[in-house]
Amino acid sequence: QVQLVESGGGLVQAGGSLRLTCAASGRTFSSYAMGWFRQAPGKERVFVAAIRRSGGSTLYADSVKGRFTISRDNAKNTVYLQMNSLKPEDTAVYYCATGRTAWVSTSRADFGSWGEGTQVTVSS
Repeated sequence: QVQLVESGGGLVQAGGSLRLTCAASGRTFSSYAMGWFRQAPGKERVFVAAIRRSGGSTLYADSVKGRFTISRDNAKNTVYLQMNSLKPEDTAVYYCATGRTAWVSTSRADFGSWGEGTQVTVSS
């Protein structure tokens, strides 16, 4: 079983930046893909970004492509989400998750463990 703890959320003005961090423990972190999802009030949890176990391959939702960057440090068991040019529609709780395999995916079903989430609020 893996434990995930997200941090770095907060309140920011539109156009600003935040960097989310997800610290993992309890599993061979470097063996699995990692992902970020988000859930806005009253909406389903949706895919944001994912990164292959080696970090050599990434996927992004169209809504964040060019603004967000996912990265990982396997030596620190940590995955990051750098968010730039934030928009009010980026407001949500952001969750990190571990993949069931080494390969990137956009499907929630391909991610097995989830953190508690961190709130990101973007004001206009």
